[in-house]
Amino acid sequence: MKKIVLTGAAGQLGSRLRAPLGKMCDELVSTDLADDIGALKAGESYVKADLASLDAMVELLEGADMVVHFGAIGDEAPWDDILQSNIIGAYNVWEAAYRNGVKRVVYASSVHAVGMHKKTDTIGLDAPHRPDTYYGLAKCFSEDLASLYWDKRGIEAVCMRIFSCAPANNARSIGTWLSYDDLIHLVERAVDSPVVGFSIVYGISDNDRAVVDNTKARHLGYRPKDNAEQFAKEIFAATPPLDNTDLANLCIGGPFATVELGNSGVAGITRMNASKDD
Repeated sequence: MKKIVLTGAAGQLGSRLRAPLGKMCDELVSTDLADDIGALKAGESYVKADLASLDAMVELLEGADMVVHFGAIGDEAPWDDILQSNIIGAYNVWEAAYRNGVKRVVYASSVHAVGMHKKTDTIGLDAPHRPDTYYGLAKCFSEDLASLYWDKRGIEAVCMRIFSCAPANNARSIGTWLSYDDLIHLVERAVDSPVVGFSIVYGISDNDRAVVDNTKARHLGYRPKDNAEQFAKEIFAATPPLDNTDLANLCIGGPFATVELGNSGVAGITRMNASKDD
């Protein structure tokens, strides 16, 4: 592949994709709002650019084969912030991809697009959108945008509904963990699968207690290797009994299911982890 553009390259997850993506193309263009992202990899360049600027995105994607879109606010936030970064920013990426003849957008969607579904439903990829926050609502918009641009303009898309891509350290994560190695594997398959059309896949490891069903995404070749069950005994022993009437425990969105709109959901996960350690 000649050129891949990676948005959100300074982020926690995007930064982990720079090296593996660089091996899949001649030229990797990383972008974010940071002034710099440190030492560049072989064949990598960095462009500071704002997702909210269509002109900037059109210029950035010139000559690209694919764009791996991880840029945006990664938490619940006030509506105006989500609107600019996560909604208008997504439109600008897809529109710029169309204007430049980009083959495919690989998109970091989120569990929070379906976060109000119950864990016990073990939903599949055909479950309806059920966002838990403005952040989740923006993911729904972007998935529908991806579907529209495939149907009407032929831009392929893989929308990866990423779960708990961080160390497994609370009871919820035993069912929702996505290891960093499995994240990289998922992105690689989203990039190198010959034909994807419009596809959705849950970004989750091979957990015994996984709360969703990925069967209908097998065509992507994503076969996760890691399993959070290895952490279960220690975490459950240190976790007080969970309140089975609390939506944060019942819904796959976790604390995002109960947070007030516009307020951080990540803060709820931080409190969950702190409670486990107390």
